Amino acid sequence: MNAAQLFVKCLEAEGVEYIFGVPGEENAHFMMALEDSPIQFVLTRHEQGAAFMADVYGRLTGRAGVCLGTLGPGASNLITGVADANMDRAPMIVITGQADSKRQHKESHQNMDVVAMFKPVTKWATPVINAENIPEIVRKAFKLAENEKPGACHIELAEDIADTEVEGTPLRSERLRRPVPDDSVVDRAMALIREAKQPVILAGNGAIRKRSSRQLRAFCDQTGIPVISTFMGKGAVDRRSPHSLYTIGLQAKDLVACAIDASDLVICIGYDLVEYHPRLWNGTGSRKIVHLDFLPAEVDENYHPDVEIVGDLAHTLWMFNQRVEREPLKFEIAQHKNVREQMTADFAIHKDDKTEGKIRPQKVLWDAREVLGSDDILLSDVGAHKMWIARYYQCDEPGTCLISNGFCTMGFALPGALGAKMVHPDRRVLAICGDAGFLMNVQEMETARRLNLPIVAMVWEDHEYGLIAWKQETQFGKHTDLSFGNPDWMKLADSFGWQGHKVSNSADLKSTLEKAFESGEPSLVVVPIDYDENAKLTKRLGDIACPI
Repeated sequence: MNAAQLFVKCLEAEGVEYIFGVPGEENAHFMMALEDSPIQFVLTRHEQGAAFMADVYGRLTGRAGVCLGTLGPGASNLITGVADANMDRAPMIVITGQADSKRQHKESHQNMDVVAMFKPVTKWATPVINAENIPEIVRKAFKLAENEKPGACHIELAEDIADTEVEGTPLRSERLRRPVPDDSVVDRAMALIREAKQPVILAGNGAIRKRSSRQLRAFCDQTGIPVISTFMGKGAVDRRSPHSLYTIGLQAKDLVACAIDASDLVICIGYDLVEYHPRLWNGTGSRKIVHLDFLPAEVDENYHPDVEIVGDLAHTLWMFNQRVEREPLKFEIAQHKNVREQMTADFAIHKDDKTEGKIRPQKVLWDAREVLGSDDILLSDVGAHKMWIARYYQCDEPGTCLISNGFCTMGFALPGALGAKMVHPDRRVLAICGDAGFLMNVQEMETARRLNLPIVAMVWEDHEYGLIAWKQETQFGKHTDLSFGNPDWMKLADSFGWQGHKVSNSADLKSTLEKAFESGEPSLVVVPIDYDENAKLTKRLGDIACPI
């Protein structure tokens, strides 16, 4: 067999189901090898879309999603989605072609140092120099990508090496048992928790691993300690739980921040500083912190934990639960109860809105939450809508609201929704995008139609880069020209074979969403959004008075 065939056999041994991508000439041997494989190649309309699909596959399954591009521009087109997966902790394998090794040393067509380009945005990047090393390279890439904290790994396969005759067999794929912390450090952390009067938990991206979430919920039920999640920690604790204080992460002070202000100990679980900088909740650097994560804490003057517990999160929380079962511990924190009650009431203020022409973000998200079930999936693109989703859309289960908040890139939600639907064909999948972000990967509408993936994409239309306008307005009292035009959305939907709906009357939104999901077709729902609410929210958050 040739090296490309051995490579594919190694991917099969890793349990790969799909490869998302756009092939080029330099991938020809690899693509031919895939013809005889059970792995399904999913042809996308842009490499960035392929990377986002693999990104979401990795987030939802815990197994590395795989994407592919050719050399040069194909590889560079992958970069944004790869960086997103790496910074948002999604396991991913990136495969790129390369020029014949006989011309890599000199100026030649489309030849560039792709491995060097990928190194800053991956956990590991390597070329295949000797075809006999492929089993080791593939096994190492998957092992690194899927090991905590997950991320992206890149393998480059040059055109002539792919056609090299080779013998070899895949290495056995094994799941590693992650290391667990020492009893003494867990005891130190528990001593701090028992001394506290008003502890609070800050649950980040790591806390939504399924086993971690189960143990976290048990710990909250036993102790009564409330939980605040980051944007990517949504669903770690059920929004309906009395211990849920919802989400933090807006730059302005929110009611949820009051719970941290009132606390004398913050227990950070799976918290990534890349999401929400600690200076925003620990400005003086003096707050007591317990750090639970798969890796040691990042060094930051505003994040200096009193105790660091490094090891498998689920096991660490299980150790906490064992200790609480032996010596019960229960907190009744009135301030936190007040915060939850005020936030819950706030979510419902506009649920019965009757507006025409434009619809308030709060109403849109109330109706979306009503239409989506506990296990259904909402994906947020990046823009002003992300801020509203972060605050107003809460979750019952982990992995049911996917937000790009580490790398924080526009263009994520539409292709990501296709990946989500392929992983969970039985669930409703809703992508919410701004009119700017949606058009960044609009070409994947064709992919959705070709693959018969009945997702619903909702576009919040405001004809400008709304988040930048919001931030400039807040800082300077005005904003630069950020406006643009849009297509005729209904013609666009029709041209791609999608159902199209435009909703300018708030009373029709919920029924339209239901109709879109029940159609069994890919559907576009366009909502003229009332972003006058942005400035109002900023003013309200600026005037927050913490409940006592």
